[in-house]
Amino acid sequence: MAMPLRQTIRVGTYLFEQKMLRRRAKFPLIVELEPLYACNLACEGCGKIQHPAGVLKQRMPVAQAVGAVLESGAPMVSIAGGEPLMHPQIDEIVRQLVAKKKYVFLCTNAMLLRKKMDKFTPSPYFAFAVHIDGMRERHDESVAKEGVFDEAVEAIKEAKRRGFRVTTNSTFFNTDTPQTIIEVLNFLNDDLKVDEMMLSPAYAYEKAPDQEHFLGVEQTRELFKKAFAGGNRRRWRLNHSPLFLDFLEGKADFPCTAWAIPNYSLFGWQRPCYLMSDGYVPTYRELIEETDWDKYGRGKDPRCANCMAHCGYEPTAVLATMGSLKESLRAARETVAGSHG
Repeated sequence: MAMPLRQTIRVGTYLFEQKMLRRRAKFPLIVELEPLYACNLACEGCGKIQHPAGVLKQRMPVAQAVGAVLESGAPMVSIAGGEPLMHPQIDEIVRQLVAKKKYVFLCTNAMLLRKKMDKFTPSPYFAFAVHIDGMRERHDESVAKEGVFDEAVEAIKEAKRRGFRVTTNSTFFNTDTPQTIIEVLNFLNDDLKVDEMMLSPAYAYEKAPDQEHFLGVEQTRELFKKAFAGGNRRRWRLNHSPLFLDFLEGKADFPCTAWAIPNYSLFGWQRPCYLMSDGYVPTYRELIEETDWDKYGRGKDPRCANCMAHCGYEPTAVLATMGSLKESLRAARETVAGSHG
């Protein structure tokens, strides 16, 4: 795992305080913040732009966005959407969160990144998280527009040149093979030299226009087991805990802890996660205390049957790591190795 050492220590201290000192059963690791739903692309695996035109025109006020993150107390925030760079005050949202020493990941398709980059300042608390789903042909097909891959690559190079931390997020479908995964991760890791890479098997998001190409559990395990072979997993700068990578390969299994990565959007706090919508509540406390978390997860809710998404299972892996000296030492070794890689 290539998370910077300072961030690893900060998050580890936070988890220890919540679990051991405060004895809290449920607490957030990272908030998924969606300050708008509008986007300049129509990706096949996303259902956000299916909202009515009136909703797509809305932009969350800065105070509301920052206030939600502070209300939750999470040490990290992932700003998504929609396309966050379309928000006219996105730079102010980032600036205020960074000032509060929150680790901020701004998720973007990078179409506007080179135009908007001057609005942001490099910081150890801030990273652009660029979505890359494959090499040129596969990526442009997934976002339904030619030229997006090339623009994203140029934007990543420029951001790196200016001293920004750049991470990537790649979603893989049942049209992928171990080789297509290896190709894009080798390119991001070795050629573009991004700081960290996050990956996720595509989950059958109910509003997504393309419902045919989502992965099942066994497909996911076989795909990542083959992609990770031959030392790739250790070589790539993956922004995941070792146990989550074990989970993707089928070496470990976990229950879902969606409460650890709550979603806050224009409608409020979303139940139970950003991939499923069982209603919204206005406060974080209501989300945690009034949601029946036990009814979600594989084997409980049929909608969760094929889900192996980061938002549900990475927190479980992180907490399992904390509860095991062996796994804590393993994660520490990989973190130190990644920081020198």
